Amino acid sequence: MTKVLVVDDEVSIASAIAYALRREGYTVETAEDGQAAIERVETFKPDVMVLDVMMPRLSGYDVCRKLADRRQRPAILLLTVKNDIVDKVLGLELGADDYMTKPFDMREIMARVKALSRRHVNDAAGQSPQNQEVTQLGSLSIELFSRTVRMEGKLIDLTPKEFDLLVLLARNPERVYSREALLEKVWDMDFVGGTRTVDIHVQRLRKKLGDLHGVIQTVYGIGYKSTENP
Repeated sequence: MTKVLVVDDEVSIASAIAYALRREGYTVETAEDGQAAIERVETFKPDVMVLDVMMPRLSGYDVCRKLADRRQRPAILLLTVKNDIVDKVLGLELGADDYMTKPFDMREIMARVKALSRRHVNDAAGQSPQNQEVTQLGSLSIELFSRTVRMEGKLIDLTPKEFDLLVLLARNPERVYSREALLEKVWDMDFVGGTRTVDIHVQRLRKKLGDLHGVIQTVYGIGYKSTENP
């Protein structure tokens, strides 16, 4: 069962989202501020977190920062009243996977949580050694079942969407994807942040790949592709 943590200092909003998620079959807990969210992540171990940005004690951005270096962390959907592209970019750069502004349509939140939880559902459906699949891209080894990436044996820590983006490109070397196509295939839906989120995730992914950043190449005017010979 997919577990979702809803974090918002407005209790009425958190309760409404939690109620809608439970009706869809999710296991849900709530928290009223950022510090409580960090503590709840430790005990509840959610697969997805719906996280308000403007909160007491720790903001949603602070929560993203504190979770950024953890090997196991939930996919994060940020909620905020702010609609400035700078705020959206900041959230994505801190490791959020998706972004919505208030007021929101509850049906859209349900759709976005479903998209973020699909990774967990797919993993849970095939937990046996024979289902392990490894994709190679140059000296990168990408293990699909365990969702781990290694470069010459060294583990590279990626966010869920960074991993999904790398897998798509790595499994289709030299195929050029437009930003719009990447949004559709990796995010499963039209993303509120627009194609800029693809650029941000590619930049973060390249930084984490270090000397192997060249395996992901920009195709100017179109989008991106992977190559085994950077």
